[in-house]
Amino acid sequence: MVIATGPTPLTRHAVGDFHVGPQYVVDVRDQPPDMFVDHSVRDWSKVSWRDIGRPYRVEKWSREKRDYERTHGAELPILDGWKKFNANFHAFFAQDVPAAGAAARAELAAAMKTFDVHGAREAVEEMLHLLIWNRIHRVEDAVWDPRGKRALFDGLDVKKPRILFLGAADGYEAMQLAAMYPGGHTVLVDYDEFCKTDRFGKFPEQYPFLGADLATGHKRVWYREEMDISFEVEDIRNLRYGREFDVVVSIGLIEHFPDEHKPLAFEFHRRFVKPGGYVIMTTPRDQLRSRAWYYVMSDLLNYGYRELMTVEQMALYARENGFDILRAGVIKAHNGIVCKVRQ
Repeated sequence: MVIATGPTPLTRHAVGDFHVGPQYVVDVRDQPPDMFVDHSVRDWSKVSWRDIGRPYRVEKWSREKRDYERTHGAELPILDGWKKFNANFHAFFAQDVPAAGAAARAELAAAMKTFDVHGAREAVEEMLHLLIWNRIHRVEDAVWDPRGKRALFDGLDVKKPRILFLGAADGYEAMQLAAMYPGGHTVLVDYDEFCKTDRFGKFPEQYPFLGADLATGHKRVWYREEMDISFEVEDIRNLRYGREFDVVVSIGLIEHFPDEHKPLAFEFHRRFVKPGGYVIMTTPRDQLRSRAWYYVMSDLLNYGYRELMTVEQMALYARENGFDILRAGVIKAHNGIVCKVRQ
């Protein structure tokens, strides 16, 4: 079922546009810098775990997760955790950040005036979350990071590709790929219905993706409604596709699998990519700001197993699991690799 069809938005952006809106940043600039630091020159066969160490595990959990597990004597079900994560993450995307910040400051002032300690604490916590979200998403544009991801995705030898996005959430990266390599079909997969109805379903129609014109190859702006996209609400393990996709992509997927299950995570990608096709993966970078982000935002985001990695750790996992690295590097908040299944 094709979801993203309909009329072209009335107001089109021009290549080169840049501005910060109340919810997100518009950035379709086509000039360097691309915010991508390339590590591809490394001989990955010489990288060892002894040299690079193991990933950092995020283990400051949300109150909801801790309360559930204390009450039930069992771990919070994985799908339940993802539903809570998706709802909380989308709530940040959906709000007018400056207006929300003003409302939180007003709540703090009112609480202080009436000596409401609990209300003041909640208002301060809300202000802190908004401050961090504003910095990461609207000042640094590090969540979507269009320039970094365009640089990571550049140079694929595909025409009108079939693209599969595993654990798609809002589908952002697959839409960026579909704009850069137009004319194909994109399948988004996530097992949380909310991702289909809200995270992707309510993705801003006016958000511009810089890509290519199918007829001329010149740069042009694309919108979600101009792309041929379908969304499947399904567990990846139950997908019935074969090795039929030119590009299989995941953004922040493999770091949710402990080492004993990492081979399964990589097999998910191998199972659906054509012989000679591309696999693109990113993981959150292990850097001080990423550790601080998950620590401060733990109540809203940390419901299940999560690692932060270096690009070396990510690439070594891929190599150990049968992939050859074509490109590897870091963007603002993520490591990224482009690889192929080793023949």
